[in-house]
Amino acid sequence: MNDPTKNAPDAARGCPVAPLPAGPVRHHGADLARLYGPDVAGDPAGVHERLHKEHGSVAPVLLEGDVQAWLVLGYRDNRRVLDNPRQFTRDARIWRDRRDGRVADTSPLVPMLGWRPDCVSQDGEPHRRLRGAVTDGLQAAAGRGVRRHATHFANKEIDAFADLGGADLVSDYADYLPMLVLTRVLGLPEAEGRDLVESCAQVLKGGEDAVTHDSRIQEILGALVVRKRSEPGSDLTTALLAHHAGLDEEEVVSHLRLVLIAGHTTTSNLLARVLQLVLTDTARLSGLISGRLNISAVVEEVMWNSPPLAVLPGRFATSDLELGGHRVREGDLLVLGLAAGNQDPEIRPDAGVSVQGNQSHLAFSGGPHECPGRNIGLAVIEIAVDVLLHRLRDLRLAVPPGELSSTASTWETRLDRLPVEFSV
Repeated sequence: MNDPTKNAPDAARGCPVAPLPAGPVRHHGADLARLYGPDVAGDPAGVHERLHKEHGSVAPVLLEGDVQAWLVLGYRDNRRVLDNPRQFTRDARIWRDRRDGRVADTSPLVPMLGWRPDCVSQDGEPHRRLRGAVTDGLQAAAGRGVRRHATHFANKEIDAFADLGGADLVSDYADYLPMLVLTRVLGLPEAEGRDLVESCAQVLKGGEDAVTHDSRIQEILGALVVRKRSEPGSDLTTALLAHHAGLDEEEVVSHLRLVLIAGHTTTSNLLARVLQLVLTDTARLSGLISGRLNISAVVEEVMWNSPPLAVLPGRFATSDLELGGHRVREGDLLVLGLAAGNQDPEIRPDAGVSVQGNQSHLAFSGGPHECPGRNIGLAVIEIAVDVLLHRLRDLRLAVPPGELSSTASTWETRLDRLPVEFSV
C-alpha cells in the first residue's frame, strides 16, 4: 500500500512544524472561531448558531492545533458536499495543510481525518470495492444474531446494578453495551471490548492521547486478524479476510477499526440520548412500556435534534469553487455540521414541529458514504431500550431534568450522566 506522505514535507511525516504566529488567526479578513476548547465543550449549538449568523451556511473555523477548515452549517450545503464526491472527496491525500506540513502525524486530527486504506477514505471504484466487502460482512453479521447478542449483553449489564435500586445509565449501560455487541460481530473477546471503550472515546475526544489510543486499537485489531487467519469463525473479521474483493491485511484492519470506532461511539451516544428523551417525558415512557409507542419514532426524533455525530469529518475540495457564498480552494478541508444542518431554519423554520416519519435528517451522513451499519446500530438501541424498560420497575430519573449536562468535543456532544432510580 502506498504511503500518502512519502513525498510530503518532513512535517507531514511527523517531524516538528513551525508554530503559528502569535495573535488572532485570520481568514479572509475574519477572526476564526475555534471548534474545540471550553466554548464548544459547554455550548456547541450556541457556537454553531453564532457562526451561522456571522458567516451564513458555511463558516471558516479552526480545528485542534489551529488547523483551518470550513464548517458547513446549512442543510442544503451539507447535502451538496455529501452527494458530490467529485467536488468534495474523502481522500485526505489532497488535504493541502497536511501535504504542506502544517499537520503532523502526531496531530489529534489524524485519527479522524487522515487517509487510510478503507472505504471511507476513497471514492469511485476503490470505494465501491471496499464498501461492498464491508456491507456484505455487516449484513452477514446482522443475520447471525446481532439482536440475540444485544439481548444477552443488555441483560448482563443490567444484572450488575438491578439489585441496587439505582444506576447511571451512561457509564453503567450505554457506554459499554454497543461495544460488547461489536466484540461478537468482530470476533473479539469480551474483555478486550471493555478495554477498547476508553480508547474509542479518546479518539473522538481528541487531545494529546488520541494518536496513542488509535495505535492501541490498531494493535489489538491487527492481532485479531492474525488470529482469524488460522482460526476462522462466524464473524466480520473472517468475512473480510475471505471476501472476493481480496482485501489485504492492512485494509482488513482499517475496516475493523472503522466499524469499531464509528459503530460504538455513535450507537452509545445515540442510546444515551434516546434514554434521556424517554426518561424526561412520562408520556413517551408509558407509551413505550405499554406498546402504544414504537421506539423507532423516538430514535428518529433524537437523530434530528441530537445526532450522535454533531460534526462529521471531513471532505476536501478537489478544485476551487464557491460554497455558501465563500470561495473554497482546492485542497481545503471541510467538516460537516450535521447537528446544525438538521436545525437549519431554512428547512425547519419551527423546530417544535414533529418530525415523525421524516427520515431526511443528516444523522447517518449521506451520499455514497452514508453509514452502512445503521441497521445494526438501530437494532442494538431497540433491544437496549426494550430490555431496560421491562427489567426495571418504576424506572425514573434520580435528578431534575435540568441538572443533566453534556460535554462536547469537535465531533460529538455526549451526555455526562443519566442517574436513575427504580424499585428492587
